Amino acid sequence: MKNATRWMAAMAALGCPIAHAQSSVTFYGVVDESVRYLTNVNKAGDRSLGLGPGGLTQSRWGLKGVEDLGGGWSTFFKLENRFNINSGRSDPTLPFFNEAQVGVRSNAFGQVILGRQYNVMIEGITAGGYGSNWWIPYDFSFQPEVTMTGGIWTSNQVQYQARYNGLSFAAGYAFGGNAGNSFGSQIGAALAYKPVGGPFSIGGAYEESKDSVNGAAAKAWTFGASYTWNLTRFSAGYIVNQNDAGFSNFANGPFTAPVLAALKYTDFARRRMIMGGITQQVGNAWHFAANIWRTLQDGKTAKQDGSARQYQLVADYNLSKRTDVYLEGDFAQYRGDLIGAQLQGVNGVGLAQKGTQLGLMAGLRHQF
Repeated sequence: MKNATRWMAAMAALGCPIAHAQSSVTFYGVVDESVRYLTNVNKAGDRSLGLGPGGLTQSRWGLKGVEDLGGGWSTFFKLENRFNINSGRSDPTLPFFNEAQVGVRSNAFGQVILGRQYNVMIEGITAGGYGSNWWIPYDFSFQPEVTMTGGIWTSNQVQYQARYNGLSFAAGYAFGGNAGNSFGSQIGAALAYKPVGGPFSIGGAYEESKDSVNGAAAKAWTFGASYTWNLTRFSAGYIVNQNDAGFSNFANGPFTAPVLAALKYTDFARRRMIMGGITQQVGNAWHFAANIWRTLQDGKTAKQDGSARQYQLVADYNLSKRTDVYLEGDFAQYRGDLIGAQLQGVNGVGLAQKGTQLGLMAGLRHQF
């Protein structure tokens, strides 16, 4: 099996199509690296400068394939690994294949996907078009809404997706794997609308996850919209997280119980985030973006209350269709229990140990 996979990957990398009975396999990926400067990385207020584990995008490689079954039906699969380019190692916080899925698709009835894949919160935000820096794939060094979605991916999931005349729908259920109860499960749905060729999109999602040990619930919902005028895009969104007192462990997600505690995910009863952004495209090569996030935290105790304001500027230039260079700057102000919380994204850049943190990043990215 290993030899077959290596052969497919090598052939695809050389630009050779792999086809049999109207089927194909594609080898793809992103390699992204940056030099990042960051303040207040420890309680002494020290600064750091060095290569990060990635850049605007976490590096990845994968295999995806599709087979035509005829009559408008097809099957497909996807396997994707995430790695840290500064060390050359797979991301130790994620499974080797962080996405692993197989599914069946109908041109008329939509598709069913089985395995580890995006959760419906991300499906709602991306289909609704109100995520920050829309031209960049999700999961990079500074994208605070990623933490609020519960970490992008869910294991053991069955998801149904359908699209019709600009309307997108997704519904998912993740099995908890516990006999006799639904502990560790997740259920959710997302709905979005974008008229074909229209300037706006709108969407939202709801998701409920149950603690893997005691069944306590963590609920999340979001809605938002975007509008594009000429080459300028405006977006705004709202996300809410609400946790039962006992929620601390969700094995189907990307975060272990210790990591959830480190994120201070178990400190709050409710978090609310308002986000907005403006993206300006200049010609075919330039993207400029300005984003803002405002987060309010209601702690399980008064000492765990907190708030945050986060700001970001991005300039991205395409050297070619596959390669771009970028500059990024971000500034965050944390208050109360959000000091030390991971509120920058899954591919974390470090926990702010004081009330403010400044980050500057310059990087190079290549897609294949």
